Amino acid sequence: MSPFRVRAPLLALCGALALGASLARAQAAGPLQVSIGFAAPLSGENAVYGKDLEDGVQLALDEANAESVRIDGRPAHFALIAVDDRADPRAGVQAAQQLVNRNVPVVIGHFNSGTTIPALRVYESAGIPMIDPAATNPAITNQGFANAFMVIANDAQNASHAADYALDVTKAKRIAILDDRSAFGQGEADVFAQAVRRHGGTIVVRLYPGGDAADYRPLLAHIRAAHADLLFFGGFDTQAATVAREMQQAHVDAQLVMGGGVANAAFIRLAGRAAEGAMAWEYGRPLAQLPDGQAFERKFRARFGVDVLSYAPFAYDATWAAIRAMEAAKSAQPDALRGALRRVSFDGVTGHIAFAGNGALRSSTSTLYQVRQGAWVPIVTKHDGA
Repeated sequence: MSPFRVRAPLLALCGALALGASLARAQAAGPLQVSIGFAAPLSGENAVYGKDLEDGVQLALDEANAESVRIDGRPAHFALIAVDDRADPRAGVQAAQQLVNRNVPVVIGHFNSGTTIPALRVYESAGIPMIDPAATNPAITNQGFANAFMVIANDAQNASHAADYALDVTKAKRIAILDDRSAFGQGEADVFAQAVRRHGGTIVVRLYPGGDAADYRPLLAHIRAAHADLLFFGGFDTQAATVAREMQQAHVDAQLVMGGGVANAAFIRLAGRAAEGAMAWEYGRPLAQLPDGQAFERKFRARFGVDVLSYAPFAYDATWAAIRAMEAAKSAQPDALRGALRRVSFDGVTGHIAFAGNGALRSSTSTLYQVRQGAWVPIVTKHDGA
């Protein structure tokens, strides 16, 4: 008998024994412990949004642990490390450094653009990917950083839809722009202004508050004098509600259109009767219109005892993007994870998750809502990207 016919089964047997020994060692070592970093405001006036985001991350981790996700053949157990950035840029940098010091392989966060942008520099220096579920300033992915990823449309994408609708559908002729001077609000206003000019529209006045951001009445007087037929406001819901109330008091007849982050119950409660008719462009599509949206709402409520506030579905998708990348890379190391994130492609709760070369969401959607009889009602959804 030829010796080659004897060695082949022996090699196969040796290989099987080696594989068995490797699996036995992996099982003896127990699950691979993977810490997922998270940063957002968990105290202060934005804490409700931070908690909403945190719950979205936790729900994804609960499911991954229940499914016994494996990384390179080894069962993985995911744990959340959450830090409070207090919606403050300086605190955000400190929070980012805390997560770097804890050796997390990835971070889901932050909430505010003004906090996310400086924190991102810390992650970039440490080589740790950050997946952004809520902050929307285009600068997050336009700085050339290798570790920045977004699962939400940015302000440039959102504002382009807003400008197109304002000019082509509402037929606005004289547009006024106002913002609250936050990194978020100013960023929204800037990109909306650029989009209006790109679409050939006319901006009659561009204003922002000086010392007292709580009083917009002098600015609204200028807007009324300019005979604006549409006012775009960029800023947080509390400031937007103030603008809506003061517009009514000053008899400013312009249609109030706002950027994202405003179409929530807080705006309606704070604005009162002045909320009626106000419009806001939000990131993504209504959960009720998404294939898995209603199921997500049910399991979120069952797990946490509250309804989804705003960004929890994006945090959920961001977390699953990290987990799927680890599965594909067969590693929970940041270097391997970063490369795998660039190849991620799956249908999440909020839509299809895949990243462009700069880390921005490749295919984004925005939805226009209007307050009708005291409730936000979706009017139209615009799609952008491949």
